[in-house]
Amino acid sequence: MQIRYFLALCLLPNIVLAEEAEATEEPITQCFVAPPVSRSFDDRAALTGIDDDQIVIISDYSTAAFNNQAQFTGDVSFSQGQRHIAADNAILDQKNQRLNANGNLIFKDELFTVTADSLEAQMSTNSATLQKAQYWLHGQQVHGDASKLQITSDNNLLLTKTNFTTCPPGDESWLLEADMIKIDSKEEWGEIWNAKLRIADVPVLYIPYMTVPVSDKRKSGFLFPSFSTSTTNGVEISTPYYWNIAPEYDLTFTPDFMSSRGLFTKTEFRYLAGEQQNGQFNVEYLGSDDKLSSNEDRYLYHWSHQGAINQNWRVRSDYTDVSDNNYFNDLSSDVNQSTDNQLSRIGEASYFERNWDFTMRVQDIKVLGEDEKPYQVMPQLNFNYRTADIFDAIDFKFNSELTNFSHQESEYNTATRLHLVPSLIWPIQGPAGSFTSEVKLLQTQYWQQSLDEDSTLDESVSRTIPQARLHGQVNFERATQLFDEQYRQTLEPQIQYLYVGYEDQSNIGIYDTAELQEDYYGLFRDRQYSGLDRVADANQFTLGFTTRLFDHSNREKFKFSVGQIMYLESSKVSLDDTFEETSPSTSVLAAELDAQLYNDWFISGSVQHDTETGDNKKNEVTLDYRPSEDKLLQLSYRFVPDLLNTNTNDQVDISQAGVRTSWPLTDSLYFVGNYYYDLNESRNIETYTGVQYESCCWAVRLSYHYRINTNYDDDLSETIDGREEFESGVYLNFVIKGLGGSGPLGVADMLNEGLFNYRKPLYLRN
Repeated sequence: MQIRYFLALCLLPNIVLAEEAEATEEPITQCFVAPPVSRSFDDRAALTGIDDDQIVIISDYSTAAFNNQAQFTGDVSFSQGQRHIAADNAILDQKNQRLNANGNLIFKDELFTVTADSLEAQMSTNSATLQKAQYWLHGQQVHGDASKLQITSDNNLLLTKTNFTTCPPGDESWLLEADMIKIDSKEEWGEIWNAKLRIADVPVLYIPYMTVPVSDKRKSGFLFPSFSTSTTNGVEISTPYYWNIAPEYDLTFTPDFMSSRGLFTKTEFRYLAGEQQNGQFNVEYLGSDDKLSSNEDRYLYHWSHQGAINQNWRVRSDYTDVSDNNYFNDLSSDVNQSTDNQLSRIGEASYFERNWDFTMRVQDIKVLGEDEKPYQVMPQLNFNYRTADIFDAIDFKFNSELTNFSHQESEYNTATRLHLVPSLIWPIQGPAGSFTSEVKLLQTQYWQQSLDEDSTLDESVSRTIPQARLHGQVNFERATQLFDEQYRQTLEPQIQYLYVGYEDQSNIGIYDTAELQEDYYGLFRDRQYSGLDRVADANQFTLGFTTRLFDHSNREKFKFSVGQIMYLESSKVSLDDTFEETSPSTSVLAAELDAQLYNDWFISGSVQHDTETGDNKKNEVTLDYRPSEDKLLQLSYRFVPDLLNTNTNDQVDISQAGVRTSWPLTDSLYFVGNYYYDLNESRNIETYTGVQYESCCWAVRLSYHYRINTNYDDDLSETIDGREEFESGVYLNFVIKGLGGSGPLGVADMLNEGLFNYRKPLYLRN
């Protein structure tokens, strides 16, 4: 609730009398509580030469005696700047500095409107009293009644026997009644005594004393509780408490009681460090988990920080740790979701200039559910330099990296890597296409500390690899007709030649390298692996093209891309240092499609097809029907072969179909649901259904969730009593608008609930 007010007639520098004029009324919009408007409020706009500190008085009739009383009758309007009073009758006692007004009384400023039976203002003390008042906040839905509304001499507001709500007039879905509300204009806080909350005219909560902010200031206090029940946690009730420590600090403490596990506490501390830096700490703790036969404690620690020190320096840090691998699967964390299986720990400081930048980084990644730990970067230094138009045409870049790899376990090798890459680029750009020539020299030096006497790794390795890349693209377009519609069609063929020299790298360990995916855009990369421990040799051409359709408004309606790599020589470099003489002569054929089929129907898909074996390496397709922003029907399918199961270390095929929908049943009632089915296992892997009702002043959501659990192996797995393969639960969220709630309710966050987040329909890119 936000309340601001002004005393319109505390000072009377000058009085200007004017005749009555016409005015307009304010519009009333849906879900907006419109206050009454006097038709004479806008008359002052017709007057000229009036200062904001002067008062304009407009009435049908007036009588005045010098230094005594002035009486105004008939549609009386007092205006001073943006502050106005309208009444049927008014008496101005200049001798006693008193103003009395009554009859259809309205007080209004930029943000606040009050109607009352009468007003009495004492100008000597800058105070006023309005009897039997009704008030409205402009731009908000808050309004209410008060038997007496007082503006005190220190410019505070007192409302006696009062109430307020955000519901439209005549709708008392909820109403807060109070004996007194005091608004402190300086501190911008409201104090409420003996408050009673009514829902559907039934008293449900008594609050002897509470405070609320009347501006954008934050205030300490309890937030609305939330309720849920599930097969893993039982009945769950959380009651968050918000503590406004200082303007730059706050803390939210949430005790979360779970009948199957115990008391789970979550603490979030946020801070601002100067004008451009911010961060937060999170601590979550569940003591003696009742679901574990050993009653182990479970916990989480998290710290993140980011921002700019000055114009050149940027800093970033992120650290998260949990007690066990299944922490996010079992508990509702504020930091990560159950689909996150990696915890990033990073500290970074960067310095930027126009032509160069420098970065210092330390990094560690904890992978949940895997025994093998990745290497730590302790530290990494990056220096990059760039300049354009050497000899009026050529760009020069220099990238460098110095990285020290360490490991938490002593039996692993460690290494230091220095990587230097000077490059020359000759870009040629034109309206009909582009052609880029690029040469690089990849110079890498390794210093490795091998702990295995039989290891093939060398203590010192120097690797020098030349690289050349030629990439060209041509843009054609024409006018075409399809289904009696005129379109502009483009054809954008592109070709790339890539040469990367070969060098035996079997004497180098694997520290940060993995294979990259072969999608359409990946076909035109100049590398096969992420990281630098393996640089695959290449002598290959990549051919591809994209075609698009644009309508008469230049909106893209169709896009299709397809491409493939032709290997002139087979690569001799692999992650496992094996070379197969029967290596394929071509890569997968990668194709992608985005299209608006008809009106509100959209389709997107991609396929990676092995043309030599006839097998598909990856398929996915999504069909969307979305006639409006609040209506959605989505059908999807995905197939991924030979995916590693981290629980069993087996290769499995993923073949899943799903349907998702969001649909308004009425103007206020929404339904959201999704269903995903595993075709290989012949079982449902996730179901989510939710119904949400939202009015102008309150909202409620009831949802049901059934999903497969991601159960990782860890030290606690053997002590869990009957860890379920599937979890189901019922969740209830309730919000009273104007009083806070358990978080904003909306269709968007319902669509993102669960294992499979919603992908928006592809409104195509220009």
